[in-house]
Amino acid sequence: MNPPAAGAPESENPNTARSGRNDGDLSGRVALVTGAGTGIGRATALALAEAGAMVGVHYCRSEDAAARTLATIQQQGGSGVLLQGDLSIAADCRRIVDELAAQAKRLDILVNNAGSPIRKVRLEDCPLEVWQQSLATNLTGTFLVTQRAIPLLRACGRGAIVNNLSLSVQTGGAGGAGAYAAAKGGLQVMTRTLARELAPEVRVNAIMPGVIETPHHDQFTSPERMAEYRTETPLGRNGQAGEVAAVIRFLVSDAARFVNGALLDINGGRFLR
Repeated sequence: MNPPAAGAPESENPNTARSGRNDGDLSGRVALVTGAGTGIGRATALALAEAGAMVGVHYCRSEDAAARTLATIQQQGGSGVLLQGDLSIAADCRRIVDELAAQAKRLDILVNNAGSPIRKVRLEDCPLEVWQQSLATNLTGTFLVTQRAIPLLRACGRGAIVNNLSLSVQTGGAGGAGAYAAAKGGLQVMTRTLARELAPEVRVNAIMPGVIETPHHDQFTSPERMAEYRTETPLGRNGQAGEVAAVIRFLVSDAARFVNGALLDINGGRFLR
């Protein structure tokens, strides 16, 4: 049997695995989930808190929804803190990380979930301000939050980042979501770059959800198209936010300690690689 790598945390060393250890336990860890007021972000915040993590519940404008997320966490015996910030503003990106670190004294998990198509328009008709806002919100903001968080994640020795991409990366941003798809495509490349640059102290992975029934689609997708998506999916339905959150919970846990640089599809088989 090969000896453990020098300095390797016990949780990342398969040779020190203990019988009965709960690799999904996140007790004592601190997580930041961006866009945690509704949808996948809310479900993820609840899932990580249920696993024992203290959760920074970030929101931009949906204060009431974020407050409900935090209240649910606390009602279920967990702990967390509200963090407001506009990810298209550089100072806000840095501040939300600093505020959480000031209160929690550490950061183990970063889930870059926040994002929005901003406005659906074909690229040939896309105003420059829409293009720039899409990149600022969906790519640059994530970069700035991550950059600020890296020293904290590295310090804990087993940091984990999960980036939420979009099926639009595969579809090319159908229906006028081209600027959004371009930003998410950049995030896909950034995931792979960070996975190489930050290992072994920090693992970086990404998820690519398919059609998930969340307030996002209430805003950007018609009920008729949502029904069509169900028939186009081999499993015969759209996904639920909790199903995505379960995958994220796995990726940030010690159960996924050898998963780095991966992109996990969560789309019911609608698109296959």
